[in-house]
Amino acid sequence: KNASILSATHPTKNKIKMKTKFINGVSSSPSLSLGLLVTENALQVQPDTQEDCKDLGCPDRPDPDTRTKAYLWCREFLHGAWKSLDEEDFHITIIRGGLSNKLFLCSLPDSVQAVGDEPRSVLLRLYGAILQGAEAMVLESVMFAILAERELGPKLYGIFPQGRLEQFVPSRKLDTCELSDPSISAEVAEKMAKFHGMRMPFNKEPKWLFGTMDKYLSQVMRVNFTRESHLRCFNRLLSYNLPQEMDLLKSLLESTHSPVVFCHNDCQEGNILLLKDRHTSDTQKLMLIDFEYSSYNYRGFDIGNHFCEWMYDYNCNEFPFFRVSPQNYPSKAQQLHFIESYLRESDGGFDNLNEEDQIKLKEELYVEVNRFSLASHFFWGLWSIIQARLSTIKFGYLEYAQARFDAYFQQKKIWAV
Repeated sequence: KNASILSATHPTKNKIKMKTKFINGVSSSPSLSLGLLVTENALQVQPDTQEDCKDLGCPDRPDPDTRTKAYLWCREFLHGAWKSLDEEDFHITIIRGGLSNKLFLCSLPDSVQAVGDEPRSVLLRLYGAILQGAEAMVLESVMFAILAERELGPKLYGIFPQGRLEQFVPSRKLDTCELSDPSISAEVAEKMAKFHGMRMPFNKEPKWLFGTMDKYLSQVMRVNFTRESHLRCFNRLLSYNLPQEMDLLKSLLESTHSPVVFCHNDCQEGNILLLKDRHTSDTQKLMLIDFEYSSYNYRGFDIGNHFCEWMYDYNCNEFPFFRVSPQNYPSKAQQLHFIESYLRESDGGFDNLNEEDQIKLKEELYVEVNRFSLASHFFWGLWSIIQARLSTIKFGYLEYAQARFDAYFQQKKIWAV
């Protein structure tokens, strides 16, 4: 999903994953000024990403000028063995090319001994031809640095006008089916609670959710489709009287107490890394990434949005390139398992409460997140209609919008009472 200047997708193992990034498409985003919008702080640097390079026609090795610059940045910003490394011993390979960000893996050769605790490999990110604008770039850099310092994101080793040096994190993204694993779910809850507990130097007013939705809706009401199949699907979506429906949703959520916290806003399986080289006994196996939607927002939205993602699998080769399984929306027991882990991390006094008070807090949060899950369906439904008009990616955006509004009306029967 994408709310930055870039449009939205990234091919992984020749599969279109519509909710991460898109390298060469541009869409004008209505929400750039509404929150902190960060481009892909993605660390999916497994061997299969070499396919991205082949798709874009780029060789394994960077041009000599880029290689020299990369060598100098590594030598100047990193410590230990990097300081005395000769340029001919410097290892660099392209992970991904493109117009937005270029990613390179820079490494010490095996023959060079580490001097101290310096990293043997780092990720070099160079900002590409498509720039977000100075304001968004500053916000992204600030955000990345703070998350690195608090160990909630990858480490930051160097920052300069053309890009930055980041920690290389051997990992893979979660699969949708893994979100329901009890130990993974508990750790996602804990990570989200830590994220929500951060004080960030950004606008604290919760304008992001309905500010973005209002702009999306006004775009949806002006958009037009020419293809007959698109038109049929679009007219069906318009028949729901979306402006009136959004007013009803706003009224429901205005009457639902939900603290304003710093939210991730897109906590889906593709944005959660399972770290490699961690033992099954390790309690910390996950890392959240891709903070492009992060902003101050209602707590209920972040959790409700995560629960909605249990239903959607984007790792799909055939049209519409996603699968929806409504039965996978977490049961009440699964939700309360997540909520209890969340409250233990976010509320220091939770364990000291008697059982009755703990149950009361859990039940209140249960209602809150399920009401806000309606906003998740509505938000991504509107987003997907706009993508259907703007995006060049092979993905059933209108079918996805339909799936999200189908789920919205199903959930509404239960929660909008």
